[in-house]
Amino acid sequence: MSESNQQNQDFQSTLNLPNTSFSMKADLAQKEPMILGKWGQENLHRKLSEKSRGKKEFILHDGPPYANGHIHIGHALNKILKDFIVKTKAMQGFDSHYLPGWDCHGLPIEHQLFKELKKHKSEVDCVDFRKKAHEYAMKFVSIQREEFKRLGIFGEWDEPYLTLNPEYEYWILKSLAALNDKGYIYRGLKPVNWCAKCETALAEAEVEYENHTSPSIYVKFAVSNPEALGAEFKTKKVYLLVWTTTPWTLLANVAVCVNAAFRYVLLESNNELWVVEKTLSSSVMEKAGIKEFKIVKEIEGQALTKLKYNHPLGIRKDSPVVAGDYVTKEDGTGLVHTAPGHGQDDYETGLRYNLEVIMPVNDRGVYTQDAGVYQGEHVFKANDKIVEDLKNRGELLKSEAVTHSYPHCWRCKSPVIFRATKQWFLAVDHDNLRKRLADIIKKDVEWIPSSGEERILGMVSLRPDWCLSRQRYWGVPIPAIECRSCGHRDLFSEVINKFADIAKTEGTDAWFERPENDFVSASIKCSKCGKKDFVKTYDILDVWFDSGVSHQAVVKGVLKKDLPVDMYLEGSDQHRGWFQSSLIPAVAMEGKAPFKAVLTHGFVVDGEGRKMSKSLGNVVAPQDIIKQSGADILRLWVASSSYSEDVRISKETLTRLSDAYRKIRNTIRYILGNLSDFDPDSDSLQYKELVDLDKWALFKLGEYVSSIKDSYNKYEFAKAYNSIYTFCNEDLSSFYLDILKDRLYTSAAKSRERTSAQTVLYQILNHLVRLLAPLACYTSEEVFWAMPKGQGLQAADSVHLLEWLDVPEIWQDARIHDKFDILIRIRPFVLKALEEKRRDGLIGSSLEAKVIFVSSGKRDLEYFLSNRDMLPAAFIVSQVEIKEEAVETGIDADFPNTKILIERAPGQKCPRCWNVKLDIGKEKSFSALCGRCATIVKEIKDAK
Repeated sequence: MSESNQQNQDFQSTLNLPNTSFSMKADLAQKEPMILGKWGQENLHRKLSEKSRGKKEFILHDGPPYANGHIHIGHALNKILKDFIVKTKAMQGFDSHYLPGWDCHGLPIEHQLFKELKKHKSEVDCVDFRKKAHEYAMKFVSIQREEFKRLGIFGEWDEPYLTLNPEYEYWILKSLAALNDKGYIYRGLKPVNWCAKCETALAEAEVEYENHTSPSIYVKFAVSNPEALGAEFKTKKVYLLVWTTTPWTLLANVAVCVNAAFRYVLLESNNELWVVEKTLSSSVMEKAGIKEFKIVKEIEGQALTKLKYNHPLGIRKDSPVVAGDYVTKEDGTGLVHTAPGHGQDDYETGLRYNLEVIMPVNDRGVYTQDAGVYQGEHVFKANDKIVEDLKNRGELLKSEAVTHSYPHCWRCKSPVIFRATKQWFLAVDHDNLRKRLADIIKKDVEWIPSSGEERILGMVSLRPDWCLSRQRYWGVPIPAIECRSCGHRDLFSEVINKFADIAKTEGTDAWFERPENDFVSASIKCSKCGKKDFVKTYDILDVWFDSGVSHQAVVKGVLKKDLPVDMYLEGSDQHRGWFQSSLIPAVAMEGKAPFKAVLTHGFVVDGEGRKMSKSLGNVVAPQDIIKQSGADILRLWVASSSYSEDVRISKETLTRLSDAYRKIRNTIRYILGNLSDFDPDSDSLQYKELVDLDKWALFKLGEYVSSIKDSYNKYEFAKAYNSIYTFCNEDLSSFYLDILKDRLYTSAAKSRERTSAQTVLYQILNHLVRLLAPLACYTSEEVFWAMPKGQGLQAADSVHLLEWLDVPEIWQDARIHDKFDILIRIRPFVLKALEEKRRDGLIGSSLEAKVIFVSSGKRDLEYFLSNRDMLPAAFIVSQVEIKEEAVETGIDADFPNTKILIERAPGQKCPRCWNVKLDIGKEKSFSALCGRCATIVKEIKDAK
């Protein structure tokens, strides 16, 4: 073969083909642990802390999860959202501090441990159990810590805050003492949510509502003084008709409540008279199956308070009818059976009318001897017997089973009861606290989404006093003391503070292990009888108080910062949980909120919107996703979700995300491949030296950078993710990079045309890798390690040590945008026409085509003629021709005077650039090449 022919054949080596170590296959499940290990070896978190030291702070205070099991998908959603914010703030130059924590006390951990031990509360020694609970909590702190780190979460993992640490317990007790000093803490007999299975009081935040089947009964309460309605009724059988779904509470009934503002009627049927609210009378009779009745009299609600009645089970006589505005017309009969020991409204009515509080139910939900024939029966099991007894006594009008929303224990999932017990409370109305809370909620806190404000306002306005005491073993003891002489219990701040000082070094087990004299000084006297002989009591503080005062223990105690911090972020259920339990003591103690902003997210549900449930088999474990697809896919699921609502997850969702991730990754890989020989310091061109198409790419990059940053700062992560995806998939892959291939591959390696493109590709990559870092933290690190670096980046060990870049003003050139506007609008029509000809068999590759624009439109002709040189590359065809002719039917309303024709391009195919050209062979030394390729190859050969 002659030298000339040899040269004609050896062209591949003259092309600039992509080359990168960044693989097409992600293999995230395998690569991410390696990256995580490298972060640990290089102590990345310490470097992040050193880098940000002294800068303006942004503190996102972590709401502590319970250390009682492996993390679930809800944990992943929560922690990843927090991590997005921490990372975005860090990359904007903030000292973005994230100190993770764990809630280590309370019923959640105690409940799980009892399940493991297969024992009941009464079967274990308190101190021994507390030590086991400590070990149990610490085990799961270690497990969850590694699971959170695997998600790519950055934080102070080596020194988290733990509510069981003696230092933290000290702050819990000091906060209790401060509130006690201010008069917020009291002991009272009040009905509280009570879990009979867990044998403890529950706060409002520890109750969740689930469907429950209860007996729905209409009961007749015989009026003992019917003449109070008029002399004509003296010998009549008159009854107050009451509806209830808790027959078991009837044993504690001491009154019937009506609404004084309502009008009631006397209905006559079967020689009996029944009192019912007027507007409900027809529906009540219909439910009772009674068709024949008549209204005998209308009565004002206030007039009914003259009546007395006998208990339908014969327990009491001449009980009163009282009035209360909480009686509604929504359901029932407009008359409410009142048992002050079994409900908050009932209790307040009892205080107003000096009613007896009867409590015939013990801690296990079993009737005591005060219940007479029902003694020893569990209250729920006694329902059927009570209904049967009412029927036998002729006091039952109607009975049926109904399924309704009913409070359940958040931990053991058992239905709760309302039970009056003596507990320690925080008075929400003391010192005008409720109003101050409302004012601060409205004026001082940003709620994200804004609907959170109304939600928490409603809850605070209606909430009862906070029940602080629990009858459990595991937690911080309330150091109340009981007088041996009179049995009165006192909570002295002096005792609390003494215990706090001891607990700071020994932990709170000291309350159980040390004698009373170690905590109680000789000067303390019983506030009731004045005696000085005391015994310790052993109620445990509500675990919500533990986490609720974390602003004292962590923000002030550990971080040494003042309130408020920048943000709290938790699930929307925490409006009634941690947000309130944090807000109440902060406002009570310091007169201000602990947070400037509160961001909430919804719950994770399956693809059909159903709650995750083992029984449904729809539980999605984050560990399984990570094992199969990698943590970055899980992070992108969070990023792509509208988190303010319930967030759906399914195999289909994850598959779509994996596809989207692949497109982003392949776009980045293409850019990296074309930068393998690019040195950012020596090869970059000035803006004025760039090709116009490359200037357009910088214009679009600037737009996206601004939009993405704005989305991050508004915590709109789905918008940020969608912008990144759209930029990669549409603006880059489908347009800019598609057009760029010929210039990148076939131009001389160091030509202005190729270097211009590389300069812009580097700028795109340098911005994109930073903007993607908060969302896909592992992949961004992998990209950063693979990308070329100038001197400014060579010293950086991680992309996460970088900050976002500003966009030069010069990039925002409206002239460049306008230049490509028509091209971008017409290009889809050209590609469609090419695809039709490919389908018809006229062409194979688009490079075999010639595009002919036929136009009579001045705008279009001027545009095509002035940009003739760039059109073939823009459409990835070999040739473009422009004809000025009249056009009857244009492309569309935007191009009414232009049409597109596709023909096979005349000439020969260049084996190097694959374009069909008319100048093949004009360069004798490279007779197979087009003129452009021949010139380039000649330069390459001569350079060698």
